[in-house]
Amino acid sequence: MTDSYRIRGALADTAGVARKSAPPLPHGPLRPIELAAAAVLGGATVGLVTIGSLVPFAAALQLVAAVPMGLLAHRHRFRAQLATTIAGTLVTFVAAGLMPAANLVGVAVIGGIIGTVKRRRGGLPAVFGLSTLAGLGMATLSVGALLVFGQSRHLLFDSIRNTAKGIQNLAAKQSALEPLGRAVANFTETVLHWWWLFIGGGIVAGMAVSGVVSWFVLGSVLDRLAWLPGRDDLLDAPADDRPVAPLPVTLRQASFRYPGARTDALLDIDLTVDVGEFVAIVGHNGSGKSTLTRLLAGRPPSSGTVTRPGSAGLGLLGGTAMVLQRPESQTLGVLVADDVVWGLPTADAAAVDIDALLGEVGLAGMGGRETATLSGGQQQRLAVAAALARKPTLLLADEATSMIDPQGRRDLVALLAALPRRHPMAVVLVTHHEADAAAADRVVHLRDGRSVAHLPAWPRPAREPRRRPIGDPVLELRGVSHTYHPGTPWDAPALHDIDLTVRRGEALLVVGGNGSGKSTLAWIMAGLTVPTAGSCVLRDFRGGKPVHKRIGKVQLAFQHSRLQLQRQDVGSEIEDWGGRGTYAVAKALDAVGLDRALASRSVEELSGGQAKRVVLAAIVASHPQVVVLDEPLAGLDPESRAGVVELLARLRDSGLTLIVISHDVADMAAVCDRTVHLRDGRLVDDESGATVRGDAVRQISGGIR
Repeated sequence: MTDSYRIRGALADTAGVARKSAPPLPHGPLRPIELAAAAVLGGATVGLVTIGSLVPFAAALQLVAAVPMGLLAHRHRFRAQLATTIAGTLVTFVAAGLMPAANLVGVAVIGGIIGTVKRRRGGLPAVFGLSTLAGLGMATLSVGALLVFGQSRHLLFDSIRNTAKGIQNLAAKQSALEPLGRAVANFTETVLHWWWLFIGGGIVAGMAVSGVVSWFVLGSVLDRLAWLPGRDDLLDAPADDRPVAPLPVTLRQASFRYPGARTDALLDIDLTVDVGEFVAIVGHNGSGKSTLTRLLAGRPPSSGTVTRPGSAGLGLLGGTAMVLQRPESQTLGVLVADDVVWGLPTADAAAVDIDALLGEVGLAGMGGRETATLSGGQQQRLAVAAALARKPTLLLADEATSMIDPQGRRDLVALLAALPRRHPMAVVLVTHHEADAAAADRVVHLRDGRSVAHLPAWPRPAREPRRRPIGDPVLELRGVSHTYHPGTPWDAPALHDIDLTVRRGEALLVVGGNGSGKSTLAWIMAGLTVPTAGSCVLRDFRGGKPVHKRIGKVQLAFQHSRLQLQRQDVGSEIEDWGGRGTYAVAKALDAVGLDRALASRSVEELSGGQAKRVVLAAIVASHPQVVVLDEPLAGLDPESRAGVVELLARLRDSGLTLIVISHDVADMAAVCDRTVHLRDGRLVDDESGATVRGDAVRQISGGIR
């Protein structure tokens, strides 16, 4: 790989393979996004073929193994398909042997045919014809190989004859089975006599059948995904053959309008960024902040000019690097040290002082640690280290602080502010937190796509008085502990001896920093993770039962709401959760303060605040006993945060039990009745840091009746 953007949304790009009108395919070496998609889909193909070959009752998986390769061929070039086939064949050969590796080649051929025909808007006859032709080619190769290696062929055939004769001898011991044994032996002789016809014909028929089956399976997948966006606008920057030199960059009257949009996302922006500067771009959701980063990263404006001495060099050494909102989408390495240099050419990777970079970003000594065990703040620091490994002249941090706790946010901002003083570079931080901009040399405020002097102040949510009493216990945790990968060298304790009681109609706030165990606790309370020790019991009029045996009674709202929206439009999403019929959908939208007209809108068109409300509407439609919300305010601007807090107060007053996992204490205190604190996987008293035992928790619970 000769270059690599630090943009790791491989699955997001792969999910968009099913466009109704495919974009023109690029030329030249494989792009990083093609390599990432090839890795994801190639791995899926290898898994299906290997399992289908080795597991006796899973052979049917090989019939659909062509689907991932078809998705790859539909979205990307033949070069990506070829590279994936070669790599996948080698991996399969090592993992499962020669025959599964040969099967993978056939699967790749079928997948390539399906994807290409689909992209060219062909039909089933084309797939059947091309699959048959491919089968003829593979049959010719197989028969030719057996003819060339005659001794091996005779050895194989003798083994088959001996097996058939053994079956015949066993059958001869029972008079009723003797004709069957004789028939098996005769059929075997016929097959071996006409071996070239049976082997060749079997390969041709198998390829044709596999092509037809995969066509229908792939067609349904593409139809399901057809509404998803098929490309990232950030990657649409035209090729720039100039030497890499992103700074100084100057925008003059720069405006940008997305294709099909009626208004400009940016309008008449004037901005200059030079080496040594730390610039903050502040604005609410939808103000044009991310669009501005696209222009700085190399996307041309719709009008106005963007000038720089060379190319932006996104992802290239000495060019532009990006740190995004969700660090896990930029993490590919299994180990921290691997991820720092992931995608760099071998020579460049060898020249990187990984330990020094990790020390600079506050991850000293963590090179051998698994990336999956890092907290959100640590993952963002790792993304910064990976960006610095490319020695960027311009570092763009797009909402990089929005998903981490306040202390982690302050630490990350301090790190970003110090970089221009240590290196010949500039840093641009995009945020909706005014406090993040305090350390910046310059602050650019955006509102409705325009540069403004300042943003309007938005008051914090006011304390919402409770309108209904709190009831009896509904969720009880006793001695709950959890360790990931227990009994292995990689075990990672996450929770220790948690005792907690939640009452019906209560709004409970669970507070803790990144890595404190909040999300693990949320998954256990939702029944999606079974604790390694202790119990989590859900109570109702029928008594108590472990919550993991009553899936759906406790619903979990993810931190990233978009991950829970799986249908094309809002109405279909709510119906899928349990809101049957138009009236039920309308009632659910009313409950979360959304216009009923939103039911027909695509989930791709929702803002961050709207997406969170739609997830809550769907949850309300499923009639749960308890709702667990994981960081419901993360990534939202002040206005959207106030709206979500007001919504949660209404849901609480309707009698719904809420458990809010958050580090936004100031805002969530307006709606929550009680706060408990997690630190290093333990419930602690916030004042003293002492561990809170079960008796203390029960006393606290009893005090809020």
